[in-house]
Amino acid sequence: MASTAAGKQRIPKVAKVKNKAPAEVQITAEQLLREAKERELELLPPPPKQKITDKEELNDYKLKKRKGFEDNIRKNRTVISNWIKYAQWEESLQEVQRARSIYERALDVDHRNITLWLKYAEMEMKTRQVNHARNIWDRAITILPRANQFWYKYTYMEEMLGNVAGCRQVFERWMEWEPEEQAWHSYINFELRYKEVDKARSIYETNSLVMVHPEVKNWIKYAHFEEKHGYIALGRKVFERAVEFFGEEQISEGLYVAFARFEEKQKEFERVRVIYKYALDRIPKQKAQELFKNYTVFEKKFGDRRGIEDVIVSKRRFQYEEEVRASPHNYDAWFDYLRLVESDADPDTVREVYERAIANTPPIPEKRHWRRYIYLWINYALYEELEVKDAERTRQVYKACLELIPHKKFTFAKIWLLYGQFEIRQKNLQNARRGLGTAIGKCPKNKLFKGYIELELQLREFDRCRKLYEKYLEFTPENCSTWIKFAELETILGDSERARAIYELAIGQPRLDMPEVLWKSYIDFEIEQEEYEKTRGLYKRLLQRTQHVKVWISFAQFELTIESSNRLQRCRQVYEEANKSMQNCEEKEERLMLLESWRDFEEEFGSDANQNRVQKLLPEKVKKRRKVTAEDGSDAGWEEYYDYIFPEDAANQPNLKLLAMAKMWKKQQQKEEEPEDEEEESLPQGKQSSPQDSSDEEETKTAAPQDLDRDDDDESSSSDSESDEDDREKTEEKEAGSEKD
Repeated sequence: MASTAAGKQRIPKVAKVKNKAPAEVQITAEQLLREAKERELELLPPPPKQKITDKEELNDYKLKKRKGFEDNIRKNRTVISNWIKYAQWEESLQEVQRARSIYERALDVDHRNITLWLKYAEMEMKTRQVNHARNIWDRAITILPRANQFWYKYTYMEEMLGNVAGCRQVFERWMEWEPEEQAWHSYINFELRYKEVDKARSIYETNSLVMVHPEVKNWIKYAHFEEKHGYIALGRKVFERAVEFFGEEQISEGLYVAFARFEEKQKEFERVRVIYKYALDRIPKQKAQELFKNYTVFEKKFGDRRGIEDVIVSKRRFQYEEEVRASPHNYDAWFDYLRLVESDADPDTVREVYERAIANTPPIPEKRHWRRYIYLWINYALYEELEVKDAERTRQVYKACLELIPHKKFTFAKIWLLYGQFEIRQKNLQNARRGLGTAIGKCPKNKLFKGYIELELQLREFDRCRKLYEKYLEFTPENCSTWIKFAELETILGDSERARAIYELAIGQPRLDMPEVLWKSYIDFEIEQEEYEKTRGLYKRLLQRTQHVKVWISFAQFELTIESSNRLQRCRQVYEEANKSMQNCEEKEERLMLLESWRDFEEEFGSDANQNRVQKLLPEKVKKRRKVTAEDGSDAGWEEYYDYIFPEDAANQPNLKLLAMAKMWKKQQQKEEEPEDEEEESLPQGKQSSPQDSSDEEETKTAAPQDLDRDDDDESSSSDSESDEDDREKTEEKEAGSEKD
């Protein structure tokens, strides 16, 4: 029953948390641990003080404390702090023998504990047990000879006791172990405190501090030691030994700087200069920054202008060396370096730098990579020729450069021409011609031909010039400037027939780079020869090939400049032919240019009738609009432009004037309220606007090209093809109605 009752007993349900949102103030695990720790560390009241009144209580107290210390030691013998506390407590009770016993027991446990030895020795020294202290120090330095604290304490104790000999003996024992540098300096300072300079020197020499610790700073300290005590010669000897000891493999700029400063203090300026130059020649440049700086300061203090310049040049040379070492193909750095070396160096040094520079051939056989490099060779050759004046070596430089260049891929005409000019300066014309001929045969270029021809012209070898021009034209027959120069040469030589034949061959070429220049030169040639009929023939032949407006204008100006009775008539006839031939020209601006030139001619030489005639030929300037299409084909809006309507265009399209009048009539009809009166006024206007019976005033308006600018409204645009057709249909209907009336 009980079990049944227990089984029926209801288990209370755990209340569900309805609000599962995080609390506003969060408590971290760190805060919980901190609070727990703070509650554990609450201050407890100190135990009451005991007052010992008799010896028995004191013995009980000692027994209790000793039992506690012994218990702690028994629990963990390796905790040295328990031993030290025990010994110090015994020491405080003046129980030195007990404290000594405790220290000995502790040393049996851990004899390599430095703190234990120090506390033990300090206790003996406090109690003035000197022999015991010495015994402890001897044991300590025997067991732990590398613990410098024992040696320092031991020597300090002996020195405080006035036992100088014993202290020196300890130092000697210490030095046998070759300790760190500070130990040696402590020994030296000890000897100097008692004025034992020779013994201090023996530490540097005999005991050999500089051999045990062969560092530059120790050698410098040794030299300063000798200098400080007035032994200048010995100090200099120390520096010299140091330089020999380190040699050139492990050379240090600090040693040379100290050596130079030492000599500077002794006023040995020449020695200082020699030391600096010796060091700069042997120390790598990247490690000689401080050396350069000190050398510069020294020269500014004690040197002359030449010395200061030498320092600056050396420093800049070092910088350039660093640059060319970092990037050997940086030719600009090589140029700067060579410029510096050439200004102040012997030829052998300059040649060495040039050889190093030209050895850095561009890795890619492309001309753009060789453009800067080739100037190294040019400067090298010019230096040998102009500065050293060694012609044979200059020739070798040019030949080596020409052999190096890959002429099958590209060449440099400058090198060939400079070589030829050099040979001419050496009065070796045969070599110059041979070199330039080889250049033309291997890699013909325009610059090579021009330079060779110019050379032969200066030598007045005209037959060679003709041959060279022939070769040149075989190489580039489309080069108009070559044809012109060839013809000019023949003209200068007085052979006009050869010049004319050259021009005829030139204009007969199927392909020319600048034909307009060639034709102009040919025409100018005939004008100079006063062959006016041939000039007219040339103009006509040229106009058969091109109808350019400038050709017509030039033709007309030519006719005008000829001194003859009918020159004005010929000029006017040229203008008329030009206007007739350009009526179907699509470029209306060119025709306008022609008519303006004709108008200027008539204003200067023509009659009023001729002027009016030309004025009527001028077009009307009209502003139009057209659609603009973007690159993707979408509509980009409208743009305005100017168009020119010539009189014959207006005659071919008679509805243009009616279209203009219709627009005016439409505007007036919208403004006024009586459309009937407006129609009566507009119909006679339509009659007066026929293209055959137009008045002189309307002709003047139509002929004015600058002042008749008409702006189209947004509603109607004469440039839009659809709106033009609608307006034309309306005007035709109105014209038909007016004819019926």
